[in-house]
Amino acid sequence: MSRKLRMGMIGGGKDAFIGAVHRIAATMDGEIELVCGAFSSNAEKSKISGAALYLPEDRVYGDYREMIEKEKALPADRRMDFVAIVTPNHMHFGPAKLAMENGFHVVLDKPATFTLDEAKELKKVIEQTGAIFCLTHTYTGYPMVKEARQVVASGRLGKIRKVYVQYPQGWLSTYREGTHYKQAEWRTDPARSGISGCMGDIGTHAFNMAEYVTGEKMTHLCAELNIVVPNRLLDDDGMVMMKFTNGVTGLLYASQVAAGEENNVRVTVYGEKGGLEWRQEDANSLVLKWLDQPAQILRAGADYLSTFAKAGTRTPPGHPEGYLEAFANLYMNFAHTLRAKLEGKKVPEEWLDFPGIDEGIRGMAFIEQVMASNASAQKWTPFEI
Repeated sequence: MSRKLRMGMIGGGKDAFIGAVHRIAATMDGEIELVCGAFSSNAEKSKISGAALYLPEDRVYGDYREMIEKEKALPADRRMDFVAIVTPNHMHFGPAKLAMENGFHVVLDKPATFTLDEAKELKKVIEQTGAIFCLTHTYTGYPMVKEARQVVASGRLGKIRKVYVQYPQGWLSTYREGTHYKQAEWRTDPARSGISGCMGDIGTHAFNMAEYVTGEKMTHLCAELNIVVPNRLLDDDGMVMMKFTNGVTGLLYASQVAAGEENNVRVTVYGEKGGLEWRQEDANSLVLKWLDQPAQILRAGADYLSTFAKAGTRTPPGHPEGYLEAFANLYMNFAHTLRAKLEGKKVPEEWLDFPGIDEGIRGMAFIEQVMASNASAQKWTPFEI
């Protein structure tokens, strides 16, 4: 198949932050081109957004239902291959389900859905349609996060004992939803964001990182959430104690009222023989710490890294890559996997290294059970799906 994969987009129009990030990430490696979109629930705003992206007028739609219907009616050599859905949380399930039922593959911004039940239903649709599905848990796209996972899996750290993950931000330290700031308005609105604010928005990223890097699955949690800013409707801060398979325990901290912090994502894992630490503020480095020898700093782009880390690196050592490239790695692996499927070829394991619906279901279960634990006098809650 000697052509680019054709992408449609739902949401992500004028003034939307994450839509632009998706478009940059999708097109970074020359595998994908944007061909159509329904960029807003407002038809006129969608048209304006499409024009700004230099799309033909007849490929810019007033809503996602019109887009899916009309794209399906186009000849196979023109219609989109997949759709990227970058809407607020309450508008994830409907468009994703309809797209896959009409033969289109899906890249979906996290969290997967508005509720756990919707995520489970979405898995049934994926199984019935055979669609390729990617959930954009961005931080697992960093090469040195992939390397951290491989270090743990190799057994070099010995039996894993502890995992600590943090995601502090400071952008909601004041009541910004009262200033007509769109991002703050929908992310703190239960009708659009869901039952949780901070834990649903960024806590899910930290949870996903803990399971991805360690390879372990959470079995129990104990949560305490806070609403720090007066008049806010959803949590903006919290901590979760965690128990995993094989006796691993850990702590998760997420806050959107950590004044002065930007996106200080960090994961630390300790085993019997040593530990590792990765933080987004120095994303090209992975620090390994040992009981009986000096610490090591592994660097992105080096020849000694795993094939998983090297597959997600575009530049030689010393040339920093960051958030956009990590995001692009999810799209790159998704695109390679989809292309292989369309061409009937075998998919290498490295290409399959992107989050899917199982991660989406676990993320939604995390949100709902964190909320249940926070409201419970018993506190420790089994992690059940």
